[in-house]
Amino acid sequence: MATPLTLLLIVAVTIRAALFRSSLADLIAERVEVVSPLNAWKRVVEGLALLDLGISPYSGDVFHETPLIIYLFHFVVDYAEVTFMIADGITAVALYIAVKDYNKQVFRRQKYALEADRYPLDCLELIRSPKEMYYIPLKVAMFYLLNPFTILSCIAKSTCGLNNAVLALFILSTIKGSALLSGIFLALATYQSIYPLTLFAPALLYLLQRLYIPVNLRRPSFWLFTLQYAFMYLGSLFILVCLSFFLLGSWDFFPSVYGFILSVPDLTPNIGLFWYFFAEMFEHFRLFFLCVFQINVFFYTIPLSIKLKEHPVFLIFMQIAVISIFKSYPTVGDISLYLAFLPVWSHLYRFLRNIFLVSCVLLACSALFPVLWHLWIYAGSANSNFYYAITLLFNVAQILLVSDYFYAYLRREHHLTHGLYLKRKDGSEATLVLK
Repeated sequence: MATPLTLLLIVAVTIRAALFRSSLADLIAERVEVVSPLNAWKRVVEGLALLDLGISPYSGDVFHETPLIIYLFHFVVDYAEVTFMIADGITAVALYIAVKDYNKQVFRRQKYALEADRYPLDCLELIRSPKEMYYIPLKVAMFYLLNPFTILSCIAKSTCGLNNAVLALFILSTIKGSALLSGIFLALATYQSIYPLTLFAPALLYLLQRLYIPVNLRRPSFWLFTLQYAFMYLGSLFILVCLSFFLLGSWDFFPSVYGFILSVPDLTPNIGLFWYFFAEMFEHFRLFFLCVFQINVFFYTIPLSIKLKEHPVFLIFMQIAVISIFKSYPTVGDISLYLAFLPVWSHLYRFLRNIFLVSCVLLACSALFPVLWHLWIYAGSANSNFYYAITLLFNVAQILLVSDYFYAYLRREHHLTHGLYLKRKDGSEATLVLK
């Protein structure tokens, strides 16, 4: 399997290198679907120029990345293209190894359940075979590296690619069972954009499951490990924040990075839900609706964690998707990370209800983004309503996609417990409804 992965990496690097040398690179770097005020490369360059002049990069209203990012590029700015290609490679390899390890665990649990006769006889066709699971890690790496969204993000030199690499390393260290590395990478992801805070719950649930510690509030072992993991996570986050302060000598980065993410002052159009809504918002309602919109990202963590406490890896997928949809400044690079997980759930295809429709809508919206942008900004024959309409449809399609996979996952688990062909008390065929 190492040879196909190596060939895949070579192809991915070749495509990126060719596009970096093409005339499309500058055009892609300006696309609002690919970059945002948070991760645009030109803003990083502006911050580096201010830093070289001895001025705080946060003194203006241009740079909103974290201090560690700007100091990283202070040393590797001449090799920025290579850095972003390496970041994509790290993400793909980390996801490949993580999914490979996860599949081994799934197969092991499935084998024990079969030996214990836990599955009804009529649902044996739902059992996954080793042959079916063998190529899934390679498909995941392929879905990430060859996804047009990932390629566009890399060519635009969006720092979203670095965030994806950190999240992939967090997923890998969690699945490998390393609580310390999991806490460190989760802290680094949270330090970058706040929203990965919601991944604390699924990571904790997975590590508890791996250590055979039941999720029971009355068990001292549960609280002991929870406190240990929370200490690793919060301690790492505290060290990162303090390191940023020592590098800059001030706390200017707090309002410029985290305040910017939460208060959404820059209403540059993007593929998210915030910009148009708050452009039309009366100022005295702004704070209320800002809280409502931001709570969306965090609100779903508790109910999803309760429903999926036995399936923390699927919960990680759900949380990453929710973050990608509801964050304040999303780009196509954020979407590419959770789309890479779709081959992992290939066994759910038979239970998906809207996959063809949703796929067509996502493809159509992706094609229409630049068309409606041109009609609005250049041709003047459309307005912001047209662009926001396609943005809204794009996000609705993502929500339908994620909810469809959620339904399919729960339905398969129900069938594995109660049988594939459900019957009512009177013997007639029953219909499964998700409530």
